[in-house]
Order: sequence, then C-alpha cells, then structure tokens
Amino acid sequence: MARRGIRGHGLVGPDKPELPARPGTFRRIVSIFKPYRGQVGLVVLLILVISGLGLINPLLIKVVFSNVILADGPADERMTLLIWVTLAMIASPIVGGLLGLWQTYTNNIVGQSVMQDLRNALYAHLQNMPLKFFTSTRTGEIQSRLSNDVEGVQDVLTNTASSILSNITVVISTVIAMFILSPELTFLSLGILPFFMLLSRKVGRIRREVSGKRQESLADLTAIMQETLSVSGILLSKAFGRQSYEIERFRKENRKLSQLEVRRTMVGRGFFALVQIFFSITPAFVYLVAGWLLLRGRFEGGASDLAGTIVAFTTLQSRLFFPMGQLLNVQVEIQSGLALFDRIFEYLDLERDIVDKDGAIELQPEEVRGEVHLRDVWFQYERPITTEGEEQRLWTIGGVDFTATPGELVALVGPSGAGKTTLTYLIPRLYDVIRGSIEIDGIDVRDIRLESLGEIIGMVTQETYLFNQTIRNNLKYGNPDANDEQLEAAARAAYIYDRIMEMPDGFDTVVGERGYKLSGGEKQRLAIARVILKDPQVLILDEATSALDTISERLVQRALTPLMQGRTTIAIAHRLSTILAADKILYVEKGRIIERGSHVELLERDGAYAALYHEQFSDGKVESRCEDGLVLASGEVVAEEAV
Repeated sequence: MARRGIRGHGLVGPDKPELPARPGTFRRIVSIFKPYRGQVGLVVLLILVISGLGLINPLLIKVVFSNVILADGPADERMTLLIWVTLAMIASPIVGGLLGLWQTYTNNIVGQSVMQDLRNALYAHLQNMPLKFFTSTRTGEIQSRLSNDVEGVQDVLTNTASSILSNITVVISTVIAMFILSPELTFLSLGILPFFMLLSRKVGRIRREVSGKRQESLADLTAIMQETLSVSGILLSKAFGRQSYEIERFRKENRKLSQLEVRRTMVGRGFFALVQIFFSITPAFVYLVAGWLLLRGRFEGGASDLAGTIVAFTTLQSRLFFPMGQLLNVQVEIQSGLALFDRIFEYLDLERDIVDKDGAIELQPEEVRGEVHLRDVWFQYERPITTEGEEQRLWTIGGVDFTATPGELVALVGPSGAGKTTLTYLIPRLYDVIRGSIEIDGIDVRDIRLESLGEIIGMVTQETYLFNQTIRNNLKYGNPDANDEQLEAAARAAYIYDRIMEMPDGFDTVVGERGYKLSGGEKQRLAIARVILKDPQVLILDEATSALDTISERLVQRALTPLMQGRTTIAIAHRLSTILAADKILYVEKGRIIERGSHVELLERDGAYAALYHEQFSDGKVESRCEDGLVLASGEVVAEEAV
C-alpha cells in the first residue's frame, strides 16, 4: 500500500529502508529523564546495593565448603560458623528482595512519568500542527504514533534502562569476585565474549530495521481500521458492496504484520539462544580446567579449598549467565527501542508553519469590533513548480481584496473549487497567506495570538463534527462556562430546542459517533447553536444550511438574522436563497473575485452571478421542487403549472 502523510513531508520514502539512529537520539532520550533525577539516583543506589548483596551468598558458599564441611577443627566452632553463615545467607536474599521491590516500584514510577510526558508533548505538538499536516496524513498513522509507538517504548523506559545498569553492576562485581577466586577460570569463562559482542551489534541492526518496518505495518493496519470501521467507512463499504475487498485488504496487511512480528522475535531469540547454549556448557570446561590444575599440582591449596573454590566459582558463574546474556541481547533491544524513539522524535521535530510570533497581541473579545480586511491576498497549496529555471506557482487564491465590516453580511458565491472555503480558512490562520495580508480591526492576523484569534472567530462548516458525547457537552464546546439557561437560549435560537426535548435524555442524550444518531439537519442546527453559544465577533458560515430542508433552512436563517446583528459575517453559499439579502456578494472564480456588489447590482450587470441566479431560480421564481409543487424564492409553494 502506498503510504502518504509524513512521507509527503519528506521524512520517509515508500521503499526507503530504516535509517540508522538519528544523531542525538540517545542524548534526547537521556534528557527526558532530567525532571526525575532524584528518583533515577535512588534507582541507581538501590541497584548497586542489590548487586552487592547478590555477591554475599556465593562467597559464603566457599566459606561453608572450605571452613566448615571439608575443614579440620573443633566441631563446635565449625557449627557456630555454619549457623552465622546460614543466617547471613537467609538475610541477604530477603533484604535484596525487599530492596528489589522498592527499586521496581520507583523505576516504574519514573518510566510511566516519562511515558506520560512523551504522550503529552506529542499530543500538544500535534494539536499545534497546521491544518495541511492533517489533510496530507492519515488519521490512523497519527494515532499509531501517539499510541503504538509510545507504548512500544514503555519497556525501554521502565525496564531496559534499569536492566542495563543492574546487569552491568552485577557483571562487574561478579567478574571481580570470580577473578579473586581464580584468574585462570575467569579468563576461560569470558574468553569468547568479544565474538558475541560483535555478533550482537549485527543482530541489533537487523532487529532495528525489522522493528521499524513492523511499526510502519502497524500504522498501516491502524489506519485501515480507523478508515473502514468508522461509521462513515462502514456506510461506504456497505453502500458499494466492498466488504470482501476491505476484509482482504485487512488480511493482507495483518499477514504482513504477523510475518514481521515472527521475524523480529526470531532475530532476537535466535541470538539469545546461542548465548544461553554457550553459558550452559561453560561449567563443563570449568570442571575440566579445575581438575587439570589440581592433578598437575598447579592449584595452590588443598582439595578442600579447590572444592570450595569450584562451588563458589560455578555459583558466581551461574549468577553471571543471565545478566551477561541480557547485556549481549540488550544491543538488540536498544536498537529496536531507538527505532521507536526515532519515529516519536520524527513527529516532535516536525516544524509548525503557523505559530505565534514574538510579541503577538492578546485581543480582548469585548474590545474587538471584528472588521475583516483582505489586502491583495495570494495563497497556494502546492509547492512551486520549476520549469526552465523559473518558478511557476499554482495559485489557489490570487489578488483577493475586500472588506467586511461589523453588522455586514458578505457572501462568497461561485462554482465548486473556486477557492471560497480556502478564503475563509485564511482568516483564522488555518493556513497563512503567501502574499498580502488579512487584518482584523487593522491588525494583521499574523500579529495576533492564535488562541486569541480563535476566541473571536466562530465557524460553521459544511461537515458538521460532533463528539460522541452528550448534546450538552457538544454545545458547551463553544462556551465551557455556559449555564443551562444559555444552552436553552442557544438551542431555541437554532430551532433545535424542541427536537432536543423530544429525545429520551434531553440535553444529556449521547449523539453517537460523529453525531450519527441525528439527522443531517439536526446536526447542522446543533453546530449553529454551538457557535451561537460562543458569541464570536466574526462569524464564518461555510454552507451552514446546506444540510437543511427548505423549511428548516428558513427557520435557521431567521435565527441567524439577529445573531449577525453587530458582528461581521462571511457566508459561503451555493444555494443563493440564503444570501439574497447580503450587503455584499462576491463572485469567486479560479481564486479571484470577478464580480462584486449587491444582489440587485449583480443582476443588472448580467454577468456570472446573474447566470447562476437564473439557473437556480428559473428567472427568479423557482428555488426547488417538493411533493406539493415548486418552492419559490419567496418561500411560497405553488403548483408546477402555475409557473
């Protein structure tokens, strides 16, 4: 499947293999632990103490064999020594176990705190990304980064980091103790380790590449689920009879993910199995060398001392097996973790094109008049095309200039794809202009804080989005502090109150995914009630009544009329009946305003607007057909033969 999204930002290519860890990745991982230095220090201290306690019993075993069981001397003295050694051997693991619980708890607190910080940082960064990022990136891929990738590093944060330190401490302390007991046996036990270290680096690189591909496949699978199991996706697949196709598409990606999972697991397990085999057969060579040293008379001390040394040494050696194997395998795990961290940092490093400039102005809504002025605005979505050394721009908006004053309704009309919606997106800085400027009360919107700009602008878009929550919560999204009286007033103003009261739970009715429990007209009226509740200084209506029938449309138009009083309103309309009384009508075509004026003025001009009007209204009479006949522009319903 072709991947879109961040690849469109030049980050990853469709068939591009995973790159090596980016410079500074490890340093950035370390830096995220800085707020928790105290807890990390405690974990380190506990690891050191626990590792030290772990050395006690192997050394005490040598004492038991050399000074008690195989030694000569008074039985009472040896018995007393045995009791004290036994008590020490009992106390050591108990204390170590309790400290281990403390260390695990603290370690998990730190790990989960860092995970929480990563999620918060990634979500906040995504919230502030420009709209073009979300229009070019699949929602499922974004969700995968935020959930799957962050969850994937959990083991690295909560276990791997402390495991490395713990294992290093155990290995160093154990090797020192082994060397004290017998340098020859120590060199024998560790002689082949350099070979495994080199092998682990190669295996780690393979594991990292497979892990990266696995996360990409998981993102693809998440995207498929998000796209096809949403209400809209299910409706589409059922309407077109494409369930079998979607099932096969899911199975294909799921098969790919399963194969990558098997490969990723086996790459690590195969290497770890080799390490385990090596450490399992090493004691046999220890016995062989120890016996050879004794028989050749090269071991200082008697047989009893040798027996104690061998038992203590093999005990230490067995203590060494697991941490040494973990350290050899940790290179593999670290490379896998780095692949996930790289994907997370990749998103965190995405540049935000639309940000607050230094010294941005904080507007006070009560002081804003809401006059909007577009001055020679140029904008494009696509990057410039270079031909014969010259840059050719594909302008979506070209040289647009108009003013909308408080209390004025400015209507944008024209064919689909003319750039009407794009113009309204430029006002709240969903996109930034390339040339020219957009001003509110004489202030360039790029000089206004984004949050402040969002507070004074209200939008009702073509696609109504409602959360899968109660009607109350959806309405209060426009004004979190609204009380019940304000909710009721807004609902009445949008002519949706009576319908809400007919529902079983009234304002506490859950609307379902994207509001699919409601009709299109009901959703649209709730969206209008939400913006009424917000009470913005600038109102943008992008086909706000497009989903309503004729009667509901006129009711909402009647409700919007007092709402538009004293505030700037910019409305996009394909159905001209909604904007006949507009103060200013702008006809937009190919990103440019080719006609402007009032309804009467534009009809007299007999241009593009007049042609559109005559097409929709049959010379100003008919707006649409209904069961009872024709609906006139006046709203009157008459028999078809009367026209």
